Amino acid sequence: NGLDNPFSVYEVHLGSWKKKDGNDFLSYQELSEDLVAYVKKMNFTHVEFMPVMEYPYDPSWGYQLTGYFAPTSRFGEPEGLKLLIDKLHQNDIGVILDWVPSHFPEDAHGLGFFDGSNLYEHPDKRRGYHPDWKSLIFNYGRNEVRAFLISNALFWLDQYHVDGLRVDAVASMLYLDYSREDGEWEPNIYGNNENLEAISFIRELNEEVYRSFEGVQTIAEESTSFSMVSRPVSIGGLGFGMKWMMGWMHDTLEYFKKEPIYRQHHQNDLTFSMTYTFTENFMLPFSHDEVVYGKQSLLYKMPGDEWQKFANLRLLYGYMFTHPGANLLFMGAEFGQSSEWNFEKSLDWHLLQYDFHSGIQELVKDLNALYRGRPALYQKQFSSDGFQWIDYGDSENSVLSYIRKGHDPKNDIIIVCNFTPIPREKYRIGVPRAGQFKEIFNSDAKKYGGSGIKNTIRKTAKKPWHGHNNSIEISIPPLGMVIFH
Repeated sequence: NGLDNPFSVYEVHLGSWKKKDGNDFLSYQELSEDLVAYVKKMNFTHVEFMPVMEYPYDPSWGYQLTGYFAPTSRFGEPEGLKLLIDKLHQNDIGVILDWVPSHFPEDAHGLGFFDGSNLYEHPDKRRGYHPDWKSLIFNYGRNEVRAFLISNALFWLDQYHVDGLRVDAVASMLYLDYSREDGEWEPNIYGNNENLEAISFIRELNEEVYRSFEGVQTIAEESTSFSMVSRPVSIGGLGFGMKWMMGWMHDTLEYFKKEPIYRQHHQNDLTFSMTYTFTENFMLPFSHDEVVYGKQSLLYKMPGDEWQKFANLRLLYGYMFTHPGANLLFMGAEFGQSSEWNFEKSLDWHLLQYDFHSGIQELVKDLNALYRGRPALYQKQFSSDGFQWIDYGDSENSVLSYIRKGHDPKNDIIIVCNFTPIPREKYRIGVPRAGQFKEIFNSDAKKYGGSGIKNTIRKTAKKPWHGHNNSIEISIPPLGMVIFH
């Protein structure tokens, strides 16, 4: 569970991953068989459960909690959830829970106006009410409220043996003017927009979590440029282990939505992320938020005909898994779910009868195995020592090439991506050493639904290229990624 280990996370909404006949939920017990076997087969290292704490309103997906210490009874008894987590651990799969200390609903049976006064929420509406979610905000300056929330975080780590907490909507906690117009918020004592009480709470939370439990991680869903989110409290950070890389997710999807002919003018959308990748410990997320509310599924964000849509999706995942950082995929993405996520029904498992969809599933399974099996992809995933460009400037051909590095240079691998549907034959790249290079992964393989263009073993030529003394000539498949070792 350490930061120098692979983190490939499968994000799951337990109520809609799979359903029984009659659209009934699977129980924790049933999930401990079906879900565990599937995640193991797919080679993911972790699952992340969208909130399992009791909540009254299904369309909130669990993010409006009323029972902070109670697993939802939708899927069975608390012992059932413990069984599910134990089964995951027995299969070497880590468990991350979504945890929501940012807001809570006004339901009368919840925490709002608990004893007839503003006991848990801030009494000032400018700081105690969330206009977007029409929910209440905790009073982070009150010691009893801080103790309640911190003890709740520790409860899930202690009693349910979870390996990490993904903290929801951190940005809404950090800023007093989050989603508020002028006049709807009050500056802090220094006259700026930072919520000093919430920042102090977050630091105390992370210090307590890391002090109390060895080998756990806290992960921030935080979408702003607030600095040092995943840096230790001792040097002025917020103390999280990781932070979601929302900027990378947005820029990458915007790039992939473009028709390949226009991509040569937007190569910077992809390369820009490398200017700030190592400022935090970033997790790259394609989460549930990207496949709802008319945003379309990942597959249908891709341009082109059916073949190109699937090739683009394979390339997107290949690029994601070889970009520095940890990874997260929302359920359904791993087989190219074609419709948006609907929390009321099961994923479209019937799509796996079609070769393109089963090909995507096979690709994700193999990418997970590659990520877990190649130290160059995880040992230095949060360090600039683990990455080196070969060439980021070939925008004319829309090709990127780079090196990923582990502790031992023998493990270094070379990645080349072609973001157009035109195959690139005899494409020369500089390489860091002389010898032979073997293709170890190709997103265009026929078993994934690709065209099957591949490389035999390539011997280096003493021809300087890209600042290296040696180089090789390779074939890069259309809308494809190849990896050499």
